[in-house]
This record gives sequence, C-alpha cells and structure tokens, in this order.
Amino acid sequence: MLNIKIEKTKNPKKKPGENDEIIFGSIFTDHMFIMDYEEGKGWINPRIEEYKNLSISPAAMVFHYGQTMFEGMKAYKTIDGRTVLFRPNKNIERANNSNKRLCIPEIPEEDFLQAVKAVVKVDEDWIPTKKGSSLYIRPFIISTEESLNVKPSSKYKFMIILSPVGAYYKEGLNPVKIWIEDDYVRAVRGGIGEAKTGGNYAASLFSQEKAHEAGYSQVLWLDGVEHKYIEEVGAMNIFFKISGKIVTPMLNGSILPGVTRNSVIEVCKDWGLPVEERRISEEELYNAAKNGTLEEVFGSGTAAVISPVGTLKFGDEAFEINNGSIGEVSQKLYDTITGIQTGKVEDKFGWIVEV
Repeated sequence: MLNIKIEKTKNPKKKPGENDEIIFGSIFTDHMFIMDYEEGKGWINPRIEEYKNLSISPAAMVFHYGQTMFEGMKAYKTIDGRTVLFRPNKNIERANNSNKRLCIPEIPEEDFLQAVKAVVKVDEDWIPTKKGSSLYIRPFIISTEESLNVKPSSKYKFMIILSPVGAYYKEGLNPVKIWIEDDYVRAVRGGIGEAKTGGNYAASLFSQEKAHEAGYSQVLWLDGVEHKYIEEVGAMNIFFKISGKIVTPMLNGSILPGVTRNSVIEVCKDWGLPVEERRISEEELYNAAKNGTLEEVFGSGTAAVISPVGTLKFGDEAFEINNGSIGEVSQKLYDTITGIQTGKVEDKFGWIVEV
C-alpha cells in the first residue's frame, strides 16, 4: 500500500459552472498525483500536490525517443451522490500491458488504483453533474533519464491529472461523419498499435486534419499490411450492425483493446444480440452500405462512450447510415452504459468501483 503524501493547494481555482461550455481536456483541477521511478529503488515518493508545470531536463529521454504511456478513465457522480469509477481494473491492466511493450516498469494494480482513488477523492468536488459530463482521469508515464543513448530509461514519472468534461464531440450524441483512410496507416501488427502511447496518435494527426478540412470528425483506419481490413477510428473502436448482427474488428495486435469496446460486447451478448469479432474488409463494408444491410455504425471509447456514425465515406462515395440518425442499438447502448456509470441502471456486471 502506498504512503501518499498530500499537500493541498492554498490557491484553489474557480470551477466551471454547470451551464458553462467545457471544451474536452481544456480545464484541469487543483491537484495532481506524482510518483517517481529510479532503477534499483522502484516506484518511490508517491504524492498529491498542486497542479503545476513540470521542471524537466531538455535531455529527458521522453522528448527524444517517445517512451511514454497514457490511459483514459472517468469518475462519475451517481444519482445518489456517490463518486464512482467505471471498470478501472481494465484500464490498469491495459496500462501495464502498454508498459510492458514499451519497456516501462509496471505499477502494481493495487497501487495504481489507490493513486487514482486518492487524487479523485481530493478533487471530487470538481466532478460535474450535468447530463453527459464527468471527470476525465489521465494517468500517464514519461521517461525522465537525462541521456541521448537509445535504450530504456532508468528514471520515470507517473502522474495523474484530472479534467472536468462534457461531451467529447461538439455534435454530442448526434451522428458524426467519418471517412476511410486509403493512403496512410496508423499501426501494424507487431508494432505498438495495441499500446496506449503517444506515437500512435501522432501518426494519426495528418489524416485527421485532412478529414476535418473536408467536414469529417474522424478517420477510420485500414490495416497496415494488406490495407484492406477495417481496424479502428482514431479515438475509438468501431462497430457495425450488418443484417442484424453486431460486427467489430477482432483484436490483432494493432488495434487498441478498448474498455468500452469490451463493455459493448458484453452488454450486447447479455441482450442476446449476435456479436462477431472478426476481420471485416473495406469491400464487405462498402457492399453492405450499398445494398442497405449496413443498418448502424457506431464508435466506442472512454471519452465519447458511444458515438453514432451518420455518414461513412469510401473514396469519392459517401453513404448515409440509418438516414443520418442514431440507431436503436446505439442509443440503447449509450443509455445502458452511461446509466450504469451514474447509478440509473443496475450494475449487473460488477463494473462500478466506489472511490
């Protein structure tokens, strides 16, 4: 068990009002968690202190070789006033899998969870209660050894910062427009596509900017080898309802194993809906869109929870999905998962962890 030193700020910041517009990830709470790693000593000096800028060497290895891991979680206020987390152990498991792939020292699960709970507890009055809002939790690790030698760092910082958020997309739960990227790839099997690390997102920015300029919210990536199988969207996993079946690309080493993705699959199976995790080609998807058997498309992720897709673009052709409206399954999934998170729906899966 960590012996966390807590030093609260003497200058608390003004919190956003319930009716204030909050741009995702733009406002941060009063405090942050920090813990250091030194080779030979392990993870040491856990503390919660005032949210502030870091002082770090220009030679810190994170700036040069990108050895970094991050996660995304949320804290919620339930309808009866409790502060809860949604499936934090799945995020922690994924974080340590990312750490392993990136040669970053793993953090014991119980210590990781204790740190998250502790900093959320200190700043729990920052959790917004407006519908669709929550407190976003960003745990991350950076390599801090001062060296230009290409090797795993011998020093790291583990930090957790918090940000009150509203809806991830400005469209809210209204269907978004995405296009399939035919020129560039995000990740390949055997690389770091399944790790939650900054390089994967840097690789997606160029195509994402192209999409935004054309009026699309996100890019849907194809596999990096054959360049014909659907993988994921930049900020979420993807699902298709084709002829009554829920279909999603199977995990293959280049797709992020999303916690919300796993939750969607479990909920759909609990409802008795047929779910297929398999390879799905761009051609199969195009044909389904053209012949009308593509009934719904939606993304899943911590930030957006469920994001219905109203338009899907293949090359020069764009198809409207479900008349550009949110589908029945998408809406029901959103209501169910957010309902579990806020205590409005029974947590029959045991996913909620109280802070």
